[in-house]
Amino acid sequence: MEFSIRSSRQKDILDITDLVGESVRKSKIQDGICLVFAPHATAGIIINEFEPNIKQDFEMVFDKLFPAASYRHNSIDDNAQAHLKSGIIGSERTVPVDGGSLLLGTWQRILLCEFDGPRERRVVVKVVGK
Repeated sequence: MEFSIRSSRQKDILDITDLVGESVRKSKIQDGICLVFAPHATAGIIINEFEPNIKQDFEMVFDKLFPAASYRHNSIDDNAQAHLKSGIIGSERTVPVDGGSLLLGTWQRILLCEFDGPRERRVVVKVVGK
């Protein structure tokens, strides 16, 4: 299964938990694992709390880890920072499925990190189990 989501800014963090949960429900898998994968070289997936302050904190830390610089890749399409952030953050996460639902902590959400928007992103959800 897959879905699309559109970012509205160059750097953004989008809560995709409900869309992933819907994919789990549609799969009818009761117990197993759910792989969430963003097939993009300039986006990533994290699991964390999602509220405005932590969103801004993540964005600030990402920029501090990868400041504007004369990266060699920028001579191709001027988005080396986005590639580096995605490479470190990773493009997938795995979540247990229990009783037909995602087994996340109380405050945990599945978040798509947009590093090179705005654009439409595909998210692939694969659920396996019984």
